[in-house]
Amino acid sequence: MSSQVHCVGADLAERLMDDGEDSIADIALDRRHRTVIAFVGMAFEAKIAAGPGVLVFCRNARGELAKVAKGAVRQGYRGIISFGVAGGLASGLRAGDWVVASAVLESHTKRATDAAWSSRLLDTIEGASYAPIIGVDAPIAEPAKKRELHRTTGAIAVDMESHVVARIAAAHRLAFAAVRVIVDPAHRAIPPAALLGMAADGRADFAAVLRDVIARPSQLSPLARIAVDAFTARAEMSRVRRLLGPQFGLADFPPAEADAVAYRATA
Repeated sequence: MSSQVHCVGADLAERLMDDGEDSIADIALDRRHRTVIAFVGMAFEAKIAAGPGVLVFCRNARGELAKVAKGAVRQGYRGIISFGVAGGLASGLRAGDWVVASAVLESHTKRATDAAWSSRLLDTIEGASYAPIIGVDAPIAEPAKKRELHRTTGAIAVDMESHVVARIAAAHRLAFAAVRVIVDPAHRAIPPAALLGMAADGRADFAAVLRDVIARPSQLSPLARIAVDAFTARAEMSRVRRLLGPQFGLADFPPAEADAVAYRATA
C-alpha cells in the first residue's frame, strides 16, 4: 500500500480504533522506507497530498491523527507535514506564493520546524519564503485582523492545521515541516459565503455558498476574485506536490541523514 487518505469516507481511522495496533501495522509501509503523515484542511488538498509513502488526514480527523501518531515512530513513520493553502498576513504575498515555515506559532508557543527538511523544501520550491506561520482554530477573514496578527506575531501566513501538526509532532517525537501556498492575500476580505463553503468534513459545500449569495448578492464580486485566487493556489499545489515527490522530500535524504532528522525529533 503506497498511500492512504482519511478525509471523506475513508475507513482507516475506524479500523485503527476498532483493531488497535494490529491495524496500524497493517497500514505501515516497509520500515526501510521513510514514511510521512500529511495533515490538510480540505478534501481537494488531501487528494493532491496523497502519494507514495504518505498517510493523509483532514482537519476533521485530528482525533484519529493523534491515535496514529501515538505509535507512528514504532511503525516507521518519521515525519509529519502540514500541507495546503494559507491566508497571507504579510503585504508582499500574493495568491500562489509559497511559504515554508521556519516555525509554527500557536498562542504563546513557538515550535521550530526541522531545519534540514525545511531546507530541502526551500531548495525544491523556487521563490518560497522562509518565515513563521501561525495556526488558528477559526478563519481570519478581515484584512485589519490579518495586519494585526502579522504585526503582533511576525508570522507571514495563517492556517488552521499547522499548529495541530506542531503540537502532535512535539508530543510523539516526529520531525515536522509546514509548507503552504497563499490563497487569500492580506488585503483580501473573505466574504461570509466563502466561509460557509468549508464543510466540517473537508468537502466544499456549494449549496451553502449558493444560498448565502442569493440572500446577499453583493458577495458575488468578491467571491469571483477569491475563485480566481483559489484556482491559482490549487494549480500551484498540484505543481509543487509533483516536484516534492515521494514522502514530501524526506525520502531524498540519504539513509544516515534521514535517521538524523528522526533523531532530532526524538531528542
